[in-house]
Amino acid sequence: MTGTNSTLPALPALAVAAALALAALAACSTVDRVRGQDGASTEVEARNVTQDDPLARPIQLGWTSARASYCGFVFNPDQLRSDFLASEVRAGATPAQMQKIERAYDYTRESVLSRIKDDPRYCNKERTAAIRRDLNRYLSGDYSPNARMAQ
Repeated sequence: MTGTNSTLPALPALAVAAALALAALAACSTVDRVRGQDGASTEVEARNVTQDDPLARPIQLGWTSARASYCGFVFNPDQLRSDFLASEVRAGATPAQMQKIERAYDYTRESVLSRIKDDPRYCNKERTAAIRRDLNRYLSGDYSPNARMAQ
């Protein structure tokens, strides 16, 4: 095949590369689960975690901590995390469960914070009222999983 355009054989390779890239993007959440990234990566996931999910408490606490930090609430996020984890140990969580709880809390906090950090309108009146309610409850030691967005 002399005289043909030499870029034609590259087209199938480009299509295969594009398909592989799309498959990798679609599998991101699966890859996160395989690596042990339990938790919520978005507010929608954190807000909608069911109360019977064993990771509901760390997900919602991590979510609230991220939101409160971003909106300038005066509290110590490290102390909140420490107090919560201590309560889980007192409640009888095993070392294996504690690893999952810590990962869920940290992953959720980091993921949510990275997603909201560029939204200058995030901290509106309704949202800060909802954050304040949840944060005050958590700071008083009530870690029940019923954090919600502004109503």
